[in-house]
Amino acid sequence: MSSQKATKYSHLPLSTTGPIDCAVIGTALLNTAYFNKGTAFPPDERRQFELTGLLPQSVHTLEQQVKRAWEQYSAMTDDLSRNTWMASMKEQNEVLYFKLLIDHLDELFSIVYTPTEGDAIQNYSRIFRRPEGCFLNIRDLDRVEHDLAQWGHPEDIDYILVTDAESILGIGDQGVGGILICVAKLVLTTVCAGIHPSRTLPVVLDCGTDNESHLRDDLYLGLRERRVRGPRYDEFVDTFVQAARRLYPRAYIHFEDFGVANARRILDRYRPDIPCFNDDVQGTGCAVLAAIKSGLHVSSQKLSDLRMVIFGAGSAGVGIADQVRAAIATERGIDKEEAAKQIFLIDKHGLLTSESEVSSSQKPFVKDAESWKGKDTSLLSVVQEVRPNVLVGTSTVPKAFTKEIVEAMASGVGRPIILPLSNPTRLHEAIPEDLLNWTKGKALVATGSPFPPVKGPWGKHGAQTEVKIAECNNSVVFPGIGLGSVLSRARLVTDKMLVAAIQGVAQMSPALEDETAPLLPGVDSVREVSVRVARRVIQAAMAEGLATEVDIPTADADLDEWIREQMWEPEYRPLRLVGAESASRAAKGELKIAGSMKR
Repeated sequence: MSSQKATKYSHLPLSTTGPIDCAVIGTALLNTAYFNKGTAFPPDERRQFELTGLLPQSVHTLEQQVKRAWEQYSAMTDDLSRNTWMASMKEQNEVLYFKLLIDHLDELFSIVYTPTEGDAIQNYSRIFRRPEGCFLNIRDLDRVEHDLAQWGHPEDIDYILVTDAESILGIGDQGVGGILICVAKLVLTTVCAGIHPSRTLPVVLDCGTDNESHLRDDLYLGLRERRVRGPRYDEFVDTFVQAARRLYPRAYIHFEDFGVANARRILDRYRPDIPCFNDDVQGTGCAVLAAIKSGLHVSSQKLSDLRMVIFGAGSAGVGIADQVRAAIATERGIDKEEAAKQIFLIDKHGLLTSESEVSSSQKPFVKDAESWKGKDTSLLSVVQEVRPNVLVGTSTVPKAFTKEIVEAMASGVGRPIILPLSNPTRLHEAIPEDLLNWTKGKALVATGSPFPPVKGPWGKHGAQTEVKIAECNNSVVFPGIGLGSVLSRARLVTDKMLVAAIQGVAQMSPALEDETAPLLPGVDSVREVSVRVARRVIQAAMAEGLATEVDIPTADADLDEWIREQMWEPEYRPLRLVGAESASRAAKGELKIAGSMKR
């Protein structure tokens, strides 16, 4: 959409049409990533904003800048350097950063997110150059509200993404480095769903760390002490949540990478009262369920036919189990207790039974120990006993899905659905090539990280067939859920809204038309997927009386246009010079700049 073209929704506060106010000039303007156009400033803006003499004479287009940036990026020699280079670009020119990312999303997705972002997080204190985000620590509870208040007025923040960094991307406790997972996930909300980047806030709750290497490292930037737990921890989380709600009452709160002991209970505590979401508990479950529904469609089955084994009983595994259990209960018209009988959770000690030591979130899925008495409860034995049609990996145990296990599964079902989801790539339970070879091309595969297509003699009469592998990444669903919640200003995020999101993703699965196509839509269509997901979420929120925004269109086509008009695009919009005395914080370039606001 052209930033110059008026639409019937151009009047909306989050509209991306028309000029934007700017109160900064000269070097200050060039140093403000939100406004900076670099060599793309046109002659009139160069004169008006005191930029003549600060830039080379030639005026380039955004497309030319992207070409130059891509050449520079391509000269980097390793992925961590590429990740750092992209972070530097983001600090200099926000539009160029996002345009480069969107234009080369296939190549850059794994650089700015998993698996390379995991390496950046582990090395945060070593590669640190400039802080980005809000750093709160458990030793300064009395300053939490003050520190959060530096980031804007009540109307300035739409999306808050917070972590305590105890369970990051399969690499565990990363302490203060967890701020980078918040930054990366917010980048995805912008790339995938057009959440305005200047209206987001990444937050890390520094509770200390149990990571020995960080505790021994004199360059570590967080609290160099053991992670605080118990009542003090709960008070810290609650202090943050209550302060965030007072300061930014319209903001949606996204919890990310909390440990298994805290993720579910924190979500359960706040979900009845505020619009919040946990991507590990809910987002992973939504994406996996959408992939499962697509796989069941290919194999001509329904959720009522499901027999699912999940290897890895942490927050992600339990979140998947929760989402699938709820969907089975809805489809079959049964209670959740009955639906849970179709799901088998396995941790490093084996199948969870009534004799296992389990958390409250795991408890609904334990099996009667008596019925397994005398039986081996290892992954292989459970697969042989249960004969599942779906096998999910969230264990971070590399190569856990062995040939013997996969062949045992394939012997019992026509089209086994196998989802090795652990991140980063080196922690995958199996690679797609092995899964397809071991099942003679029958497996329906989606993975937690990107993999190339796999070719094999699986067509008719042994013809070579190329199977494209879906990346079962939460980015197909969580950005759209956030967009729908933000635009509708939903008071809560309910199960019905999540079910609507899952349906929106599943409806756009390429596998519905071609069984060799991916089970989930890819990054090339992710913004259209987010529009569909947001539409379904908004409609569900309206049906439940939870949408507080006024004048939301009801017809699908109008609602889609309304959504698209409010999705931020990486385009250079005209700047309109305004006086500093009457300018908003946005016009002063102060959004997301800590310490710039006086209250």
